Order: sequence, then C-alpha cells, then structure tokens
Amino acid sequence: MSELLPVSFGGLLRSLRTAAGLTQEELAEVARVSYRSISDLERGVSRFPRRDTARLLADALGLSGDGRARFEAAARGHPPATGNMVSRPLPGGIAAATRTLPRDIASFTGREPEIESVLRTVRDAGAGGVADICAISGMAGVGKTALAVHVAHRLADGFPDGQIFVQLHGHTPGHRPVDPVDALASLLQASGIPAQYIPDGLEPRAWLWRDRLVGRRMLLLLDDAARREQVLPLLPGSPGTLVLVTSRRHLTALEDAHVISLDMLPPKDAAAMLVRLALRPELRPDDSAVREIVWLCGYLPLSIGMIARQLQHHPVWTAAALAGKLAASRDRLELMKTENLSVAAAFDLSYRDLTPDEQRVFRYLGLHPGTDFDDYVVAALTDCELAGTRHHLLALYDHYLLREPRRDRYQMHDLIAEYSRSLAAEQADDQDAAIDRLLAYYLHSARIAGRQFARRIPVRPPTITAGPPVCSPEFTVAVDSAAWLDAEQVNLRTATAYAASHGRAGYAVELPSAMHGYLRHHGSWSQVIALHEIALSSAREMGAPQAEADALTDIADTYYMMGENSTALPILESAITLHRQHGNRPGLANALTILGFLQHLSGQSPAGLETLTDAVRRHATLGDDLGQAGALAYRSRAHLALGSYSAAKADLDRALEFCRGSGGIVEALVLYYLGAARGSVGNYHAAMASVARSLDMQRSVGNPHGQMDALAYLSLVQHEAGEFEAAAASLNDARQLAHSLGISQRKRLTLRPLGDSQYSIHGTLKTFSSIRRAIYIYESLGLRREEVRACNALGEMTLESGDPQDAYAMHERALSIASEIGSDLEIARSLEGMGHSLLHQEKREEAEASFREALAISERLGSPGALELRKTLLDLSSPQATQPATQASSEQDGRT
Repeated sequence: MSELLPVSFGGLLRSLRTAAGLTQEELAEVARVSYRSISDLERGVSRFPRRDTARLLADALGLSGDGRARFEAAARGHPPATGNMVSRPLPGGIAAATRTLPRDIASFTGREPEIESVLRTVRDAGAGGVADICAISGMAGVGKTALAVHVAHRLADGFPDGQIFVQLHGHTPGHRPVDPVDALASLLQASGIPAQYIPDGLEPRAWLWRDRLVGRRMLLLLDDAARREQVLPLLPGSPGTLVLVTSRRHLTALEDAHVISLDMLPPKDAAAMLVRLALRPELRPDDSAVREIVWLCGYLPLSIGMIARQLQHHPVWTAAALAGKLAASRDRLELMKTENLSVAAAFDLSYRDLTPDEQRVFRYLGLHPGTDFDDYVVAALTDCELAGTRHHLLALYDHYLLREPRRDRYQMHDLIAEYSRSLAAEQADDQDAAIDRLLAYYLHSARIAGRQFARRIPVRPPTITAGPPVCSPEFTVAVDSAAWLDAEQVNLRTATAYAASHGRAGYAVELPSAMHGYLRHHGSWSQVIALHEIALSSAREMGAPQAEADALTDIADTYYMMGENSTALPILESAITLHRQHGNRPGLANALTILGFLQHLSGQSPAGLETLTDAVRRHATLGDDLGQAGALAYRSRAHLALGSYSAAKADLDRALEFCRGSGGIVEALVLYYLGAARGSVGNYHAAMASVARSLDMQRSVGNPHGQMDALAYLSLVQHEAGEFEAAAASLNDARQLAHSLGISQRKRLTLRPLGDSQYSIHGTLKTFSSIRRAIYIYESLGLRREEVRACNALGEMTLESGDPQDAYAMHERALSIASEIGSDLEIARSLEGMGHSLLHQEKREEAEASFREALAISERLGSPGALELRKTLLDLSSPQATQPATQASSEQDGRT
C-alpha cells in the first residue's frame, strides 16, 4: 500500500489505517492502545503520540524500513521529506498477536465432554514429551472460539511464560486471511523480539519462532484458521507450548493434533444457555416454549444467543409467542440477527470460501426435498459426473456445510439447509429442470431396486416416462436393492408428496407403485397407506383409471398385510371393477390373486380356490411367471385347507419351477408355503429344511417381515419335531423382530407356539394363559384357522395335565370350527384328541369311533399321522385294552 504523506501526523495515521483496511477500534485492539488516543490523533486533538504509542502503531500497521523511519519522524514532529511513504506489502490480512487472551464468557454453558477431552490431551501430551496441539473445528456459529477461550483461561496458570492470542481472520468480514509470514512477525513481536531483529521470509521467521519457544511453557490460541497451510508454520517444534486452533474446516491433516469436531449443543445445554442469556427470571430450561425455541434454533449457540438477546431486550415478549413466530416464519434466518450480526451472514462467509463449482452444488442442494442424500442424488440434481460430484461434496463437508451421519450419506443442519434454499431461490436458474432430474433419478432407481421385491410384472403402461439419469447405483445383489431402498425410503416418500403438491402427478403415481413390493414388507403400514392414497389422488387428478385401480389394489394389499381383511375386501372389489372396465389385464390378474387369498383366509376356501384358479390362468396368458408362482403358492393354501395335500404340493412344485433361482421375494414365499404344507402332514424335518431355506432367502433380500413369519413357523415345526430348545430360540427371535418392527398384533399371534414350546420344556401350566389369550385374539380378529389350531393345542395340553373332560370340550370346539372352515387336517386332529380324551374317561367304544374317523381322513390326506392312529387302534383291540383306562393311558403316555 502507498500513500502521499499528509501534512499532519493525524492525517498520516488515518491514511495508513484506511489503506490497511482497519477501523479505529480494530487498530486500537491490534496496537494495544486506547481507541480514544487514536481518535484524538486523527481529529487533531492530540498533535503527536507518545514515543511508545508511535512504536506500537508502526508495528500494528506493518511499517518497516524507510517508511517506518518517516512515520516515527513524523510522530516526533519532524517534517518528512517529500515523496511516498511505503509500508511493507501485506499478502494477507493484518496480523494481530496479543499477549492477553480475549475475555471469557460468563454465560458459557455446557461442553463438559469437549473440555475434558482437551484437558486429557494436555495431560497425555505432557507425559509423552511432545507439543500439545488441539484443533477445534465446526460449522459457523457452533461456539468454537468460545470453547477455545474458555479452555485457555482454565489452563492459563499452567503456562507461566504467557498466553498469546492470534486472530487469523479466516472468515472475518472485510479481512483477507492472515498470511503466515505476517502472523509470524506479529508472534515474534508479541514474544518480545524487536521489529528490527525480525528477519524477512517465511522460513527464517518460522525457525526463529520455534527457537524462541524452546524451553518455554506458553499457550498459543490461533483463532479462525482458514486452512492447514496457514497454521503449520506457526506451530512449535518442541514440547511445552499448548496450541489451540479453531477453524470452520476439518483440520485433520495437522499431524499429531487432537481434533475435536464440535457439534450442536445437547438440547438440555441449549435450553440452559437460552435461559442464562435471556436474563428472564420467569424462564426455566424445561419450559416447553424454551425447548421449542432452541430446537427451532437448531441447537446452534450463535442463533440461540441472538434469540436470547431479543428476549432480553424486549421484556414484553413471551417465550411462547417468540416460539410461535419462529415456527410460523418462512425465513427463520431473517429473525436470527442482532444489530450488525446475523446467522445468515455467518453462513455467507463460509459460502464465499467455496469455489464457484462448489457454490453451485451447495445452492442446488437447497432444492432437495428430503432429509439426507448420497452422491448419486446430487449428481442427478446438478447434472454432473459422479467423480466431480464426490469431490464437491467432500469439499462442502470439509467446510462444515454438510454432515456425514452415515458413510457416503450427507445431510445439512436445518439452518444451513434453509440458507441453501434461500440461495437456490435467488440464483438457481433451472430449478424446474433440476427437480425433474431428481424425480426421474428416484423413479428410475426405485424401479430397478424394486424388482427384487416384485410379485408381478409391470401392470400397465407408465403415466410418465423419463430418460436414465447421468448415473445411478448398480444393484448387483438383492442386499444392494434392500440397502438402497432402506436408505432412501423417507426421501422417496417425501419426493412423492412433493411431486403431488408441485404439479408432477405422474411421479406421485409411479413412485409408490415402484416401491410397493418393498414397502409391503419394510414400511410402516400406516405410512404406506398414506403414500398410496397420494398416488390414488394423483391418478384421479390425471384422469388415469388404470393407475387409480393399481393404487386401490396396493392399498388393499397393505390392509391385508396389516391383518385388516374386512377393510381390504371392499377396496379390492372396487379395484377389480376398474380393472375390468378399463381392460387392465395384468392389474386384474394381480388383484384376483390377492382377492382369492383373502377369501381363503376368511374361511371361504372353496371360493378362494376358484378365484385363484382364475388368477393363475390370467397370469399364464400374460406370460407372467412371477405372478403365476405367487398365485399358485396362495392356491396351495386353499387346497391344503380343503384337505388336498397332493394338489397343494403340485401347485408348490409348479410355483418353484416358475421362480427357482430368482432369489427374490416370491421364491422365498413359495419355499415358506412348501414347508408349511410338509409340516401339515407331519413331515417335520422336510418342513424345517424348506422354511430354513426361505429364512435364508428372506435375510438375503433384507425382508424383516418375511424373516419374522419364517422364524415363527420354524419354531412351530421344531416343536412338533420335539426340538423344543430350538423352537423356543426361533420363536424368541421372531418376537424380537416383531418388537423391533413395532408390530404388536403380529407379536401377540406368536403366543400359542411359544406356549407349546414352554410347556414341553418346563412342564408348567403357566403357559395355559398364553394359549387362552391367543385363542381370544384369534377369535376377535376372525383368524379361524389359527383359532382352531390353538384350540386343539390347548386340548392336548389339558389332557396331559389330567383333565380329560375339559380337553374333550376344547377339541369339540376345535372340531366345530374346523368343519365350518373345511380344514380336514384339523378335523382329523380334533377327532384324535377327542378319542384320547374319551379313552381317559374309560369310554372305549366312543374313543375307537373317533380314532377311526380321524384315521380315514388322515389316510385320504396321506398324513404320516395315520400310522400312529393305526397303532392306537391296534392297541385298543389287543388284550391290554381290557386293563383299566388309567393304566392303559399311563402306558400310552410313556410310549408317546
């Protein structure tokens, strides 16, 4: 900088100060002289400064050589020679090292773990004989400097050779970051070296600075570092000096530095900070309004401090009113400011530190409607290649403008996201195109990932078409699809709602449809219903009846998954009517498959069998192998309920042919039903093998609901096979899954087999209440098939406990239900149980009649239980049958 020397010293001082970009207050702070002294000199109140004041001012202004000599001559009242006075050029901002620390904040709140971390680092470093370096980094306004100053004051007594504070101006309005050369000059002067002995150049000054610190115990606070390169030359080379560095960037490249990445305040500390700063005696940290305010402030100390000062300076404002104002505001950042400070301005300084390409990515992130994102999403949004996108995201993360809650997934702090949205609204010139790219990416990827969970072919022409995105993930194995859908589920729901409310109904229709196979097994069902209702409304808005019918089908299917069959049936019937009216053949086949299974579950197995046969035929006509496999698997259940094991087995064998090797959700379903069919005729070991394969497949595709069902049934067949410990373990796993999924109803449905296993292991009657409770639940839910099985199980346990009359009554109830729903297998089981109960009551002829009826049904079904029934009848016809019933029963129990 250069200035023509003015005629007065005050004018000279003003000219040099202005050229350095300093206010009077800033020069006073840097020079460590009073503001009034500088003001008096520049206004001419004082003509000349004192000698030591002139020296301090020359140091602060960076004057050297001839320019410094002329400045000091002018300060002594000697008229300078004509010409230019030149101070040393400064590449960066003005360096100002002071021998005193900034004032500690009386209202400092919280941060105990971080403080302890620094103290522990100091203790450990001292024991190891190395220099102590602690880098405190974090986003704008998180309280880095406040923490560093607070810790420095706590540690100051341990550094008797002094404390030095240096403002590096990494993000100070009106200042460029301080060049290390100038920072070293200021540090050397602050450490007592006269300016004339300070060498030129970075390396000589760094060497002299390190030499100066040898054998000294000093505390050095380097505030607001711009980058690693700015800090490295300032670090000591020997132990004894503690260096605290603050920065808005991750300084992980500082070797041997202990890095503290400062996060938001915990909610409790944030509330305490607001109350302390507001100075309002009526406020308490646990007030609901206080908690809401700090939440709306994002738990950011800077924003909390500004809002607290508003409460302090406006006594008539209430916390509740201010909380409401913040919540209702469309621009919270506009409310978070005091005098010449604002949260938005603090963020703006970080934004300006980015390259133009990084700024563009940051602005476009404000258009993302979801909660978090990965690099593929951002590449689609910005229309950039993946490698460049990853580079820009890492840069934003490095500047604390992004968080990384999980590997390769990023999110913004709420207030930074709001700041990004404001920039996007002002500067993004192709917002609509960017949003379309984003939605197209989500739809493209959801369709590919959703194929792993598909139970049908695409049911109709799409309502919207979009080209492939610039890049998308590769779903090479099933677990990749599940992982992507798990990560993006919330974003996909948010994108659907956004599309529906922003004139993009086609995306609102197609996204839920693409996700349905996954959602029926992974989603929160109430949220899934809400999502498909958005699709339904959007389809009606578009006048797309086929899409409307598909949405109705998906809604009905979700209600079936929830166990609300009575709600699902009328919705499904409406969907079928629309499918027939508008010629949606795939949609009709899919809806009929669900309808047939619902009919079977409702105890109408003959009607269900007829409907499912129609569905199988329609899927075959369409060439839909997955659809055929699913319909055949459902039909096998109806065949089994009607007593035709051979027909059920044939359906399942055919279904496996259609889906074998697919590794998808349909193959897992077929294997599960195959295991259930084998278990129904007593082939327990084969049943366990099939269900175990299904369980492995459900795990591979990441289907927790399928895993839960497979584990629950596996426990049942393990129990029937006498593997009681394994049965209890499997069922416990099933119940834990149910609990983690929040499925209380499904969890309760596992009470009966758990009771069976516990009784077999412990021989206790405590489990009777569990089974009775299960029976009540099954009856109230209309689950007749489960009810009859529970009744027969309770009858068998009651007989073993020595109460044949109650046992007979329970089996009689089971027989009535089994006859009503047409379950021959449970009819045979009921008759066999009644026979044993009669035998224990010494009613031999009636017992034999029951056994013979049960045997006839078992032989027709091909059940392995027929062999045991024949043996029982042979025993009855032997001479031992004349023994007292109690003795015969005891022997029979022993054989069992």
